[in-house]
Amino acid sequence: MSVAAKICGLSSEAAVAAAVAGGAAYVGFVFYPPSPRSVGPARAGELCAAVPAGVKRVALFVDADDAAIAAALAAAPIDILQFHGAETPERVAGAKRRFGRAVMKAIPVAGPDDVAAAARYEEAADLLLFDAKPPRRADALPGGNGLAFDWRLIAGRDWRLPWMLSGGLTAALLPEAVRISGATAVDVSSGVESAPGRKEVDKIHAFLAAAASIR
Repeated sequence: MSVAAKICGLSSEAAVAAAVAGGAAYVGFVFYPPSPRSVGPARAGELCAAVPAGVKRVALFVDADDAAIAAALAAAPIDILQFHGAETPERVAGAKRRFGRAVMKAIPVAGPDDVAAAARYEEAADLLLFDAKPPRRADALPGGNGLAFDWRLIAGRDWRLPWMLSGGLTAALLPEAVRISGATAVDVSSGVESAPGRKEVDKIHAFLAAAASIR
């Protein structure tokens, strides 16, 4: 079976088209203004119009309030809310109830204790996403920093929720990352860019082809 892939941080029609044509299972839109990948609700609505049924549309938020989430959902047909900040299990469960959407919770990983923290979300979220913990820099983003973590930290684990691997992935690294971690779904943003926020069609196609070739 091939590996399901999510292309995150999309902000152009060309990038969305490349993700869809390449067979992405998920497309992600960032609603976090400090990010170079951020889009507003109206722009996300325009981009989502080109996404066919069967491809899940994901909205990424970082410690957003209900008003920000509601504004995004009013403008764009979003299937999954991705929480990439310090949201608690209670916040995740509450947002799921209020907005009637599945919720993916990102787990920042640097060591074993971080992986263990994922258990706190197994009753609240619908999906988990394991990403590299951001560096200790003032300008560091919660995700999309092009950093990987030690994939052995999550190898052989058994969670009650579906999960994705993220963090520093590229087409070249993908087979090894999947082999070590055991991931059946992956997420990429910076690994298909020429610069932060600038997606490259050729890189999107190459990443998705690599995901489809894994058996």
